[in-house]
Amino acid sequence: MGNLDIQNRFIEDLSISADYEKVASKYRAIFEKIAQGVVEREQQRILPYEQIDWLKHAGFGALRVPVKFGGDGVSLPQLFQLLTELAQTDSNIVQALRGHFAFVEDRLNAHKFKSQELWFKRFVQGDLVGNAWTEIGHVKIGDVITRVTQNNNQLLVNGKKYYSTGTIFADWVDLFAYDERTDQHVIAAISRHASGVEVQDDWDGFGQKTTGSGTLTLSNVAVEADHILPFEQRFKYQTAFYQVIHLATLSGIAQSAVATFIHEVQKRDRIFSHGNADLVRNDPQILQVIGKASAQAYASESITTQTAEALQRAYISHFSESEVKNIQANNDAELEAAQGQVVISDLVLELTSKLFNALGASASTTTKQLDRFWRNARVVSSHNPVVYKEKVIGDWEVNREPLPFVWQIGTSPKVGAA
Repeated sequence: MGNLDIQNRFIEDLSISADYEKVASKYRAIFEKIAQGVVEREQQRILPYEQIDWLKHAGFGALRVPVKFGGDGVSLPQLFQLLTELAQTDSNIVQALRGHFAFVEDRLNAHKFKSQELWFKRFVQGDLVGNAWTEIGHVKIGDVITRVTQNNNQLLVNGKKYYSTGTIFADWVDLFAYDERTDQHVIAAISRHASGVEVQDDWDGFGQKTTGSGTLTLSNVAVEADHILPFEQRFKYQTAFYQVIHLATLSGIAQSAVATFIHEVQKRDRIFSHGNADLVRNDPQILQVIGKASAQAYASESITTQTAEALQRAYISHFSESEVKNIQANNDAELEAAQGQVVISDLVLELTSKLFNALGASASTTTKQLDRFWRNARVVSSHNPVVYKEKVIGDWEVNREPLPFVWQIGTSPKVGAA
């Protein structure tokens, strides 16, 4: 907990640390089962309903819920370490659960002001939360078409979202909307099973194919008043949190790619006449390819762990009495997550491409799906543009321009202006 002065009444309600091996051992057998069908799911684009259900019933969604309320109580570094392990088996599943863990984190922070025992109970019993924030089409930057309105005594939500990652597998939806009653941005926590909720599996990306990132349509969906959460109260380090899940995903992809290519090299019996050894596994140039990729994967995981430590400090600082320390901890978390993204994205994209230098043209067969590592890493790395992260890091370092904790995407106001 460092030197942060945590108010005593919160200590037992926090998720500060757990016995990592004890917690991980509950899920590793499930990870092994998940790994068995990953190539087939990639080939045939089979959504991992069954695999996510295994995790759900094992309590994986309650990893961060404090032990006091029935969860595992893991710290953020431990959460991201376990997500990296899961990403080694199937990176799509980690991304599908990204929205869930962000909503859990928000409820953990909200517990400082109002008991979140009801939500904790839901997470412990296995409820999962999907994500639905982004609108596409001609939605001007800064605008939100999804609206909360009131009809007599009933609150209703109408709208359409894309990139609704994980929602197709979920019980609840973490929905970004505009509340016309109060003229403010809100999070509407709606039941995935409510009347008027429709989820389409229409994500057509060339990577991360089975994350359930399709279209969500909401037609007069009823929502309870206490499930309308002002967006301004969202946990401060959310952008960094979302990004570090991507870093854990990339780290898992890197480790899986290295392990898979090592196996391919070990069993390869074809050599080139102008190679350097009688077996590929003894060729110094091939060993160099593997060695560099291994080092890059190690660096990726190490950086992810470092950024997760910064997030943990931001989480704990939220419960301290020092607003100055809280602001500093959140700035550090946002900066380190951005720096980690810039470095890890390049590391993993490079290693998942250059590992093919260790094998021949046969490595391109779709039967093996070895290209999935690069494809998945490329899509994960595309979510938050690296070039803009590089810019905001530089602006912070040179000018101390505040880091953007919240940002949006939308159609330029210049479009159609003429």
